[in-house]
Order: sequence, then C-alpha cells, then structure tokens
Amino acid sequence: MAALSGLASALESYRGRDRLIRTLGYCCQLVGGVLVKQCPARSEVGTRLMAVSAQLSHCRTVLRLFDDLAMFMYTKQYGLGTEEEDVFVRWMSVLGNIADQLFYPCEHIAWAADARILHVDSSWWWTLSTTFWCLSLLLGVARSLWMVLKLRQRLRSLTVAFTSQPPWSKRRAIKVQMQSEVLTLLSNLADLANAVHWLPPGVLWAGRFPPWLVGFMGTVSSLLSMYQAARAGGQANATTP
Repeated sequence: MAALSGLASALESYRGRDRLIRTLGYCCQLVGGVLVKQCPARSEVGTRLMAVSAQLSHCRTVLRLFDDLAMFMYTKQYGLGTEEEDVFVRWMSVLGNIADQLFYPCEHIAWAADARILHVDSSWWWTLSTTFWCLSLLLGVARSLWMVLKLRQRLRSLTVAFTSQPPWSKRRAIKVQMQSEVLTLLSNLADLANAVHWLPPGVLWAGRFPPWLVGFMGTVSSLLSMYQAARAGGQANATTP
C-alpha cells in the first residue's frame, strides 16, 4: 500500500507523471526492440510495444508545449547566477538555461509542422531542437564533472584540516552531494548518447543505434532520474519536523 500511495502521490505532479511516462516509453522500446531483433516468434508483440513507446513519446512532446513559461521563470530567477560561488558552474548553468529555453520553441515548431499546422520543414526544426538538447546535456556533463572534482578536493582538504577524524555530518553531506552529481552525470551521458543518435547522419554515431539500445540508454537515464527524485523526496521528508 505504501508503494501505491507513493506512486499516486508522484502522479499528482507534472514532473512525476513525466518521469513515469518517460520510463515506460523507453522500457517499451527496450523490450520491443529486443523482441523484434532476437525473438521472431514474438516480433508482433515487440512491434506493438514499439508503437506504445512512440505514442508515449508523442504524449511527452505535446505536454512540453506548456513548459516554456515555467522554463522562462526559472531562467529569469537564476539570471546570471550571481549567487553561485564557482564561476565555471555559474556559466555552465547560464548557458544550459539558454539552451533549454531555445529547445522548447524549436520543438514546438517541429511538432506543429508534423501536425500540418505550420507549413515548414519539420526535419530542420527537429535537428535544431536536438542540437540545443545536445548542447544542454554537454554543459550539464561539464558542470557535473567539475562539481565532482571540486567536491573531492573539498573532502580531501577537510580530512587534512582536522588532525582527528573530520565531523561525520560534513563528510556525509559532501559524499551525498558527490553521489548526486555522479548520478546526474551518468543520466546526462545516457541521454547524450541518444541525442547524438537523433542528429543527422554523419555526425559521430548518428542513426547507428538499434531501437533496443536507444531504449536501454533512455531507461538507464529515466531510472536514475526517478531514483534521484525519490531520494530527494525521502531526504526532504526526513528533515521535515
């Protein structure tokens, strides 16, 4: 019952629903791709799962039509990141916000072109939106790598600063933050692999992933994201009096 209650609570929020839809979509693509490739007797089931995955992906695209304002408010609130202590983190975050902000209208135009609402070349706009997504992920990877290195240095300096064992609470706080950054890094790398795959042929490994591998990368990223969200929720509940 506790698990069902937690699932129901997650589904009440937009982000919770999006994470679940994303995870289900990629899982369907993973299983469907494997069945189509490895199990000819079950290829029909695999094809149906791939169709479900495509519909769930389309559902997320439609829901993102309403994300522009929320992203704009977040970008405006963050501004130039003057509250950030680290200059590198600050500018990676600022540039990442700009890339995310530009991603949405490009994707909307591509969607509208596919739906024949606008008479423009949808492939060009899909490529542009995917390029902004790649850029955002690359900036996120750079930021997470930098944060992991800085946190490791902080942990070492904390150990050297104390002649005896450093305070457990400080060590734990740094380790928890490092784990979070590593999980974010892995999630972004998995998404980046798929994002490059969806770029035009000739760009690195674009177009070379089989469906099951796209599903696998997306599933890994989605599960890591869900785990982080669940852990953040658990920590928030633990600190609530």
